[in-house]
Amino acid sequence: MSTTPTLAHQFLTPYETGNQNQTTSWEECIQFYQRLAAAFPRTLQFFEIGRSDAGRPIHAGVVTADGVFDREQLQREGRPVFFNNNGIHPGEPEGIDACMALVRDFCVQPERLAALGRTVFLFIPVYNVDGCVNRQNTSRVNQDGPEMFGFRGNSLHLDLNRDFIKCDSLNAQVFNRFFSAWSPDVMVDTHTSNGADYQYTMTLIQTQADKLGSALGGFLRETMLPAIYTQMNERGWPTCPYVNPVKDIPDHGIEDFLETPRFSTGYAALHHTIGFMPETHMLKPFADRYASMRALVETVLDFTIANAAQIQMLRAQARQAAATSTHAAVSWKVDQSRPSSFLFKGYQAVYRPSVIGHYTRLAYDRSQPWEKPIPYFNHFVSDVTVTRPKAYLVPQAWRDVIERLQWNAVQMQRVEKAQMLEVQAYQIESVQSRPHAYEGHLFHDQLTLVSSQQTVQAEPGDYLIALNQPQARYVMETLEPQAHDSFFRWGFFNSVLEKKEAYSDYVFEDTAAEILHDEAATLALFDAWKQSHPELLNNQEAVLDFIFTHCERYREPEWRCYPVLRII
Repeated sequence: MSTTPTLAHQFLTPYETGNQNQTTSWEECIQFYQRLAAAFPRTLQFFEIGRSDAGRPIHAGVVTADGVFDREQLQREGRPVFFNNNGIHPGEPEGIDACMALVRDFCVQPERLAALGRTVFLFIPVYNVDGCVNRQNTSRVNQDGPEMFGFRGNSLHLDLNRDFIKCDSLNAQVFNRFFSAWSPDVMVDTHTSNGADYQYTMTLIQTQADKLGSALGGFLRETMLPAIYTQMNERGWPTCPYVNPVKDIPDHGIEDFLETPRFSTGYAALHHTIGFMPETHMLKPFADRYASMRALVETVLDFTIANAAQIQMLRAQARQAAATSTHAAVSWKVDQSRPSSFLFKGYQAVYRPSVIGHYTRLAYDRSQPWEKPIPYFNHFVSDVTVTRPKAYLVPQAWRDVIERLQWNAVQMQRVEKAQMLEVQAYQIESVQSRPHAYEGHLFHDQLTLVSSQQTVQAEPGDYLIALNQPQARYVMETLEPQAHDSFFRWGFFNSVLEKKEAYSDYVFEDTAAEILHDEAATLALFDAWKQSHPELLNNQEAVLDFIFTHCERYREPEWRCYPVLRII
């Protein structure tokens, strides 16, 4: 494509002017885009979308071939939107540098800009701005370059690619609002991988096709992914699925990474957006990682441009299906019975004695490359499916939950006057949580629920959320407690797990005996408990706790009662 040499030379990136082992700083990156937008105002609009937890601006940019940048106008015209997110992990920076060069080329190469057609190129240059400013060369243990880079955590020491549902960071809150407003059709979120060694520079995580569901998932698996792999091979960058070994080495097979909604591609799926997370290999030179990332982003963009009408149609169908289906899958697991096959290019794994300890260590011998089919587990099945209610009732007291629903453009109606509603309520029978903090929370890995039909009073100001709306999938996968990354699992409702009143044992000992005499149901439960736990009869606290928590006389109705109610 033709380029004006003088213009191109004026807008070289730090990567291009360096030794191909350097990445831009945050300040250089933002100044670059600001200069570019000032020079090409009809091609690029660059603007602030919010602030980080450390008070730094988070920027985004829009490129169009015809100079139309107003989001509402673009949406009225039904324009397809391709979204490139960069720098969520600033220690994996090749996407930051590749995006700078690509946007520059849109500005200085008329043919490249014209090729966008009606498609909007939307991007965030650096998402984790605080991590990008925290610049050093020590935190990426196994990575080959660049010379200096940013840090994975943000200023709250959070991994932002685990924050898309819980939104502890201001970054994620900004992102939720931004993403929901633009509703991109395809997203590429750029990363660098770690793990096994192999011949590929580029590996790819995509929205898991079964989990994406409907015809949209089938299109991704059967049409889009084969085209991307073919085009990447033709560009000189053979690509394989993200290397997620089922055992210790790829030889035994790999399986799709289950990108639940805490991750960018899993979050995108809640909005029926096809998401990709390219993962360049950490042990390849930075120049190769940069070039392969540029090729991947352009390949997915070109496919999106060529197939935009079909992608938009399939997204609309997926939204409609989520809003009208009778059941919804909210948790998924790999289908071990349906392996596919992938022709993989690996290195011979070798095991030899460690020189620093008394054990055998794994290594890969690059002098022994191999190519052979390996099992590829890329089919998933639902392991939790729930009936779809007509609506949810969310009491107004749960403000943090309501805020997150609002950030994601969920349509909600305030209750205007008190009214009685027939609902289905969940009682939380048991919860098993992680013993240590995970991204600032004690995540609930396992839970057991029982449901019951109740009549409750909705108060003025509470929220009714009908599911015949475009955001139905986001609503169900955050409000259904058993969903992979529900608000409940992240601890937004932990207070209902705490019994608020207690007893003094010397007083309650006599009361407990009265309860067992007066409450036949409690006595039956206690007798069964004694049969199952005879060793605990020597423990006064265990005995009294069981009676106190199971009796009717001192029942706390709110205890372990999930406050979000289902209207069937």
